[in-house]
Amino acid sequence: MSALRAAGVVSAFILVSRVLGVVREQVFAALLGAGLHADAYQIAFRIPNLLRDLFAEGALSAAFVPIYARLARQEGRAAAQRLAARLLTLLAVGLGALALLAIVLAGPLVAVLAPGFGAVAGKLELTVLLTRVMLPFLPLISCAALAMGMLNAEERYAAPAFAPAMFNVVAIVMGLALWAQGFAAEQVALGWAVGTLLGGLAQFAIQVPALRAGGFRFRPEWAPRDPGIRQVALLMGPATAGLAAVQVNIFVNSIFASHEPGAVSWLNYAFRILYLPIGLFGVAAGTVTATGLAKRAAEQDMEGLRDTLRRSLRMLAFLTIPATAGLLALGVPIVRLLFERGRFGPLDTERTAVALAYYGAGLVAYAAVKVLAPAFYALGRPRLPLLASVAAVATNLVLNLSLYEQLGFRSVALGTSLGALVNAAVLLLAFERQLGGLFRDGLARAVALMTLAALVMAPAVFGLSRWLQASLGTHGLAVQALTTFAGVGFGALVYFGVSAALGLPEAGRLLSVVRRPSP
Repeated sequence: MSALRAAGVVSAFILVSRVLGVVREQVFAALLGAGLHADAYQIAFRIPNLLRDLFAEGALSAAFVPIYARLARQEGRAAAQRLAARLLTLLAVGLGALALLAIVLAGPLVAVLAPGFGAVAGKLELTVLLTRVMLPFLPLISCAALAMGMLNAEERYAAPAFAPAMFNVVAIVMGLALWAQGFAAEQVALGWAVGTLLGGLAQFAIQVPALRAGGFRFRPEWAPRDPGIRQVALLMGPATAGLAAVQVNIFVNSIFASHEPGAVSWLNYAFRILYLPIGLFGVAAGTVTATGLAKRAAEQDMEGLRDTLRRSLRMLAFLTIPATAGLLALGVPIVRLLFERGRFGPLDTERTAVALAYYGAGLVAYAAVKVLAPAFYALGRPRLPLLASVAAVATNLVLNLSLYEQLGFRSVALGTSLGALVNAAVLLLAFERQLGGLFRDGLARAVALMTLAALVMAPAVFGLSRWLQASLGTHGLAVQALTTFAGVGFGALVYFGVSAALGLPEAGRLLSVVRRPSP
């Protein structure tokens, strides 16, 4: 299977997961809106969700996949699977103990993460309770991430790409059950936390059949000194920090946002929308590219590695640049369509759309890091992503300290975007300085032409959307859907048309992949 077709398979399953994730957030928004209980849940989920995002879509796979693949090639699949069983045992025990410790220390943890919650009666106490309920999510989702890494290393992408969808399915079912019972907001928040645990379990369980089909049989084995585990640990330490820019920034942002009622939820809803293109493009490309980069690095094929990375960056830019323009032009209609019902009102729509616009400025960089960082892990140079991450966090912190009093929650989203841009820029410059050749074959020129096509598209989409709103209004699901999807479809036609006129080959490649029958 070609890298582009494999990315297409992963993208299709991730699209299902991301769409279900948006549906999950719709149910959540209708049940809890953007008030006290929604803020409490979002902060409570920050601690376990940090490891979810880092492991399920980052550090564990980045460190584990190349070592598993190399061991399978050199010593056979049985040896690689034994390493996986030992690592799974270590994760279950170690993270289980960490979760218990965090349950005991949940009060101080929440106080540090959301110092502003203490000013609202009952908000801090509810957040601590929800945190304790959800902390067992850590070992569950980490084991699921390891299973994803094993299957990806064996180039079996469908099951791990679909696994996150199960988390969303369980949450949606739980939310609908809570809605049907008519529970009060605090009970809804507690029930949603329980659903989070069940979703983590489902995300692991859905991958078990694929693991068994590949011959894996889990037998607990405590062997922390296994050479393979040591190699994974050595890579994971800096890899975790190297890929942690977005998540560390979210922690920093939570501290600031906790002082503004509703801000935690507005920012979370906005980032959930942004996660759709990040997951669809960035995570999919990063998942497939990581395997190719690891193989080429193991074979010392530096030219092949450069070519793989260059092609991935071009395709990512082609997809994420117009997505950025589209989010800026259609932010309010998108948020209104997705969330404005139940306890989520027009003011919440306006504030979430503003946050989305500021977050959207960093979309290209968010996605690029998903491809750039694995290149350094494949080369055995994990310190560079670490330095890039530190630079990103510093950028975000300085901007928030400087502008939060003037911009409020807007500075939180802006700081995250600028941090991501710094992260990507450091990685690009470091790769070019150490290996060179990344900007050959007109990469910079292609990105400039893609930007030009997006600049032509954005005002056309914005104008169409405003005309439709003036003609049809903004009330009713059908009208909201027409206003939004008409803009998206029209924007895609304009962008592809201008791209073709400018001589960009990516549009043709995408269409050929879609039209080509499966072998």
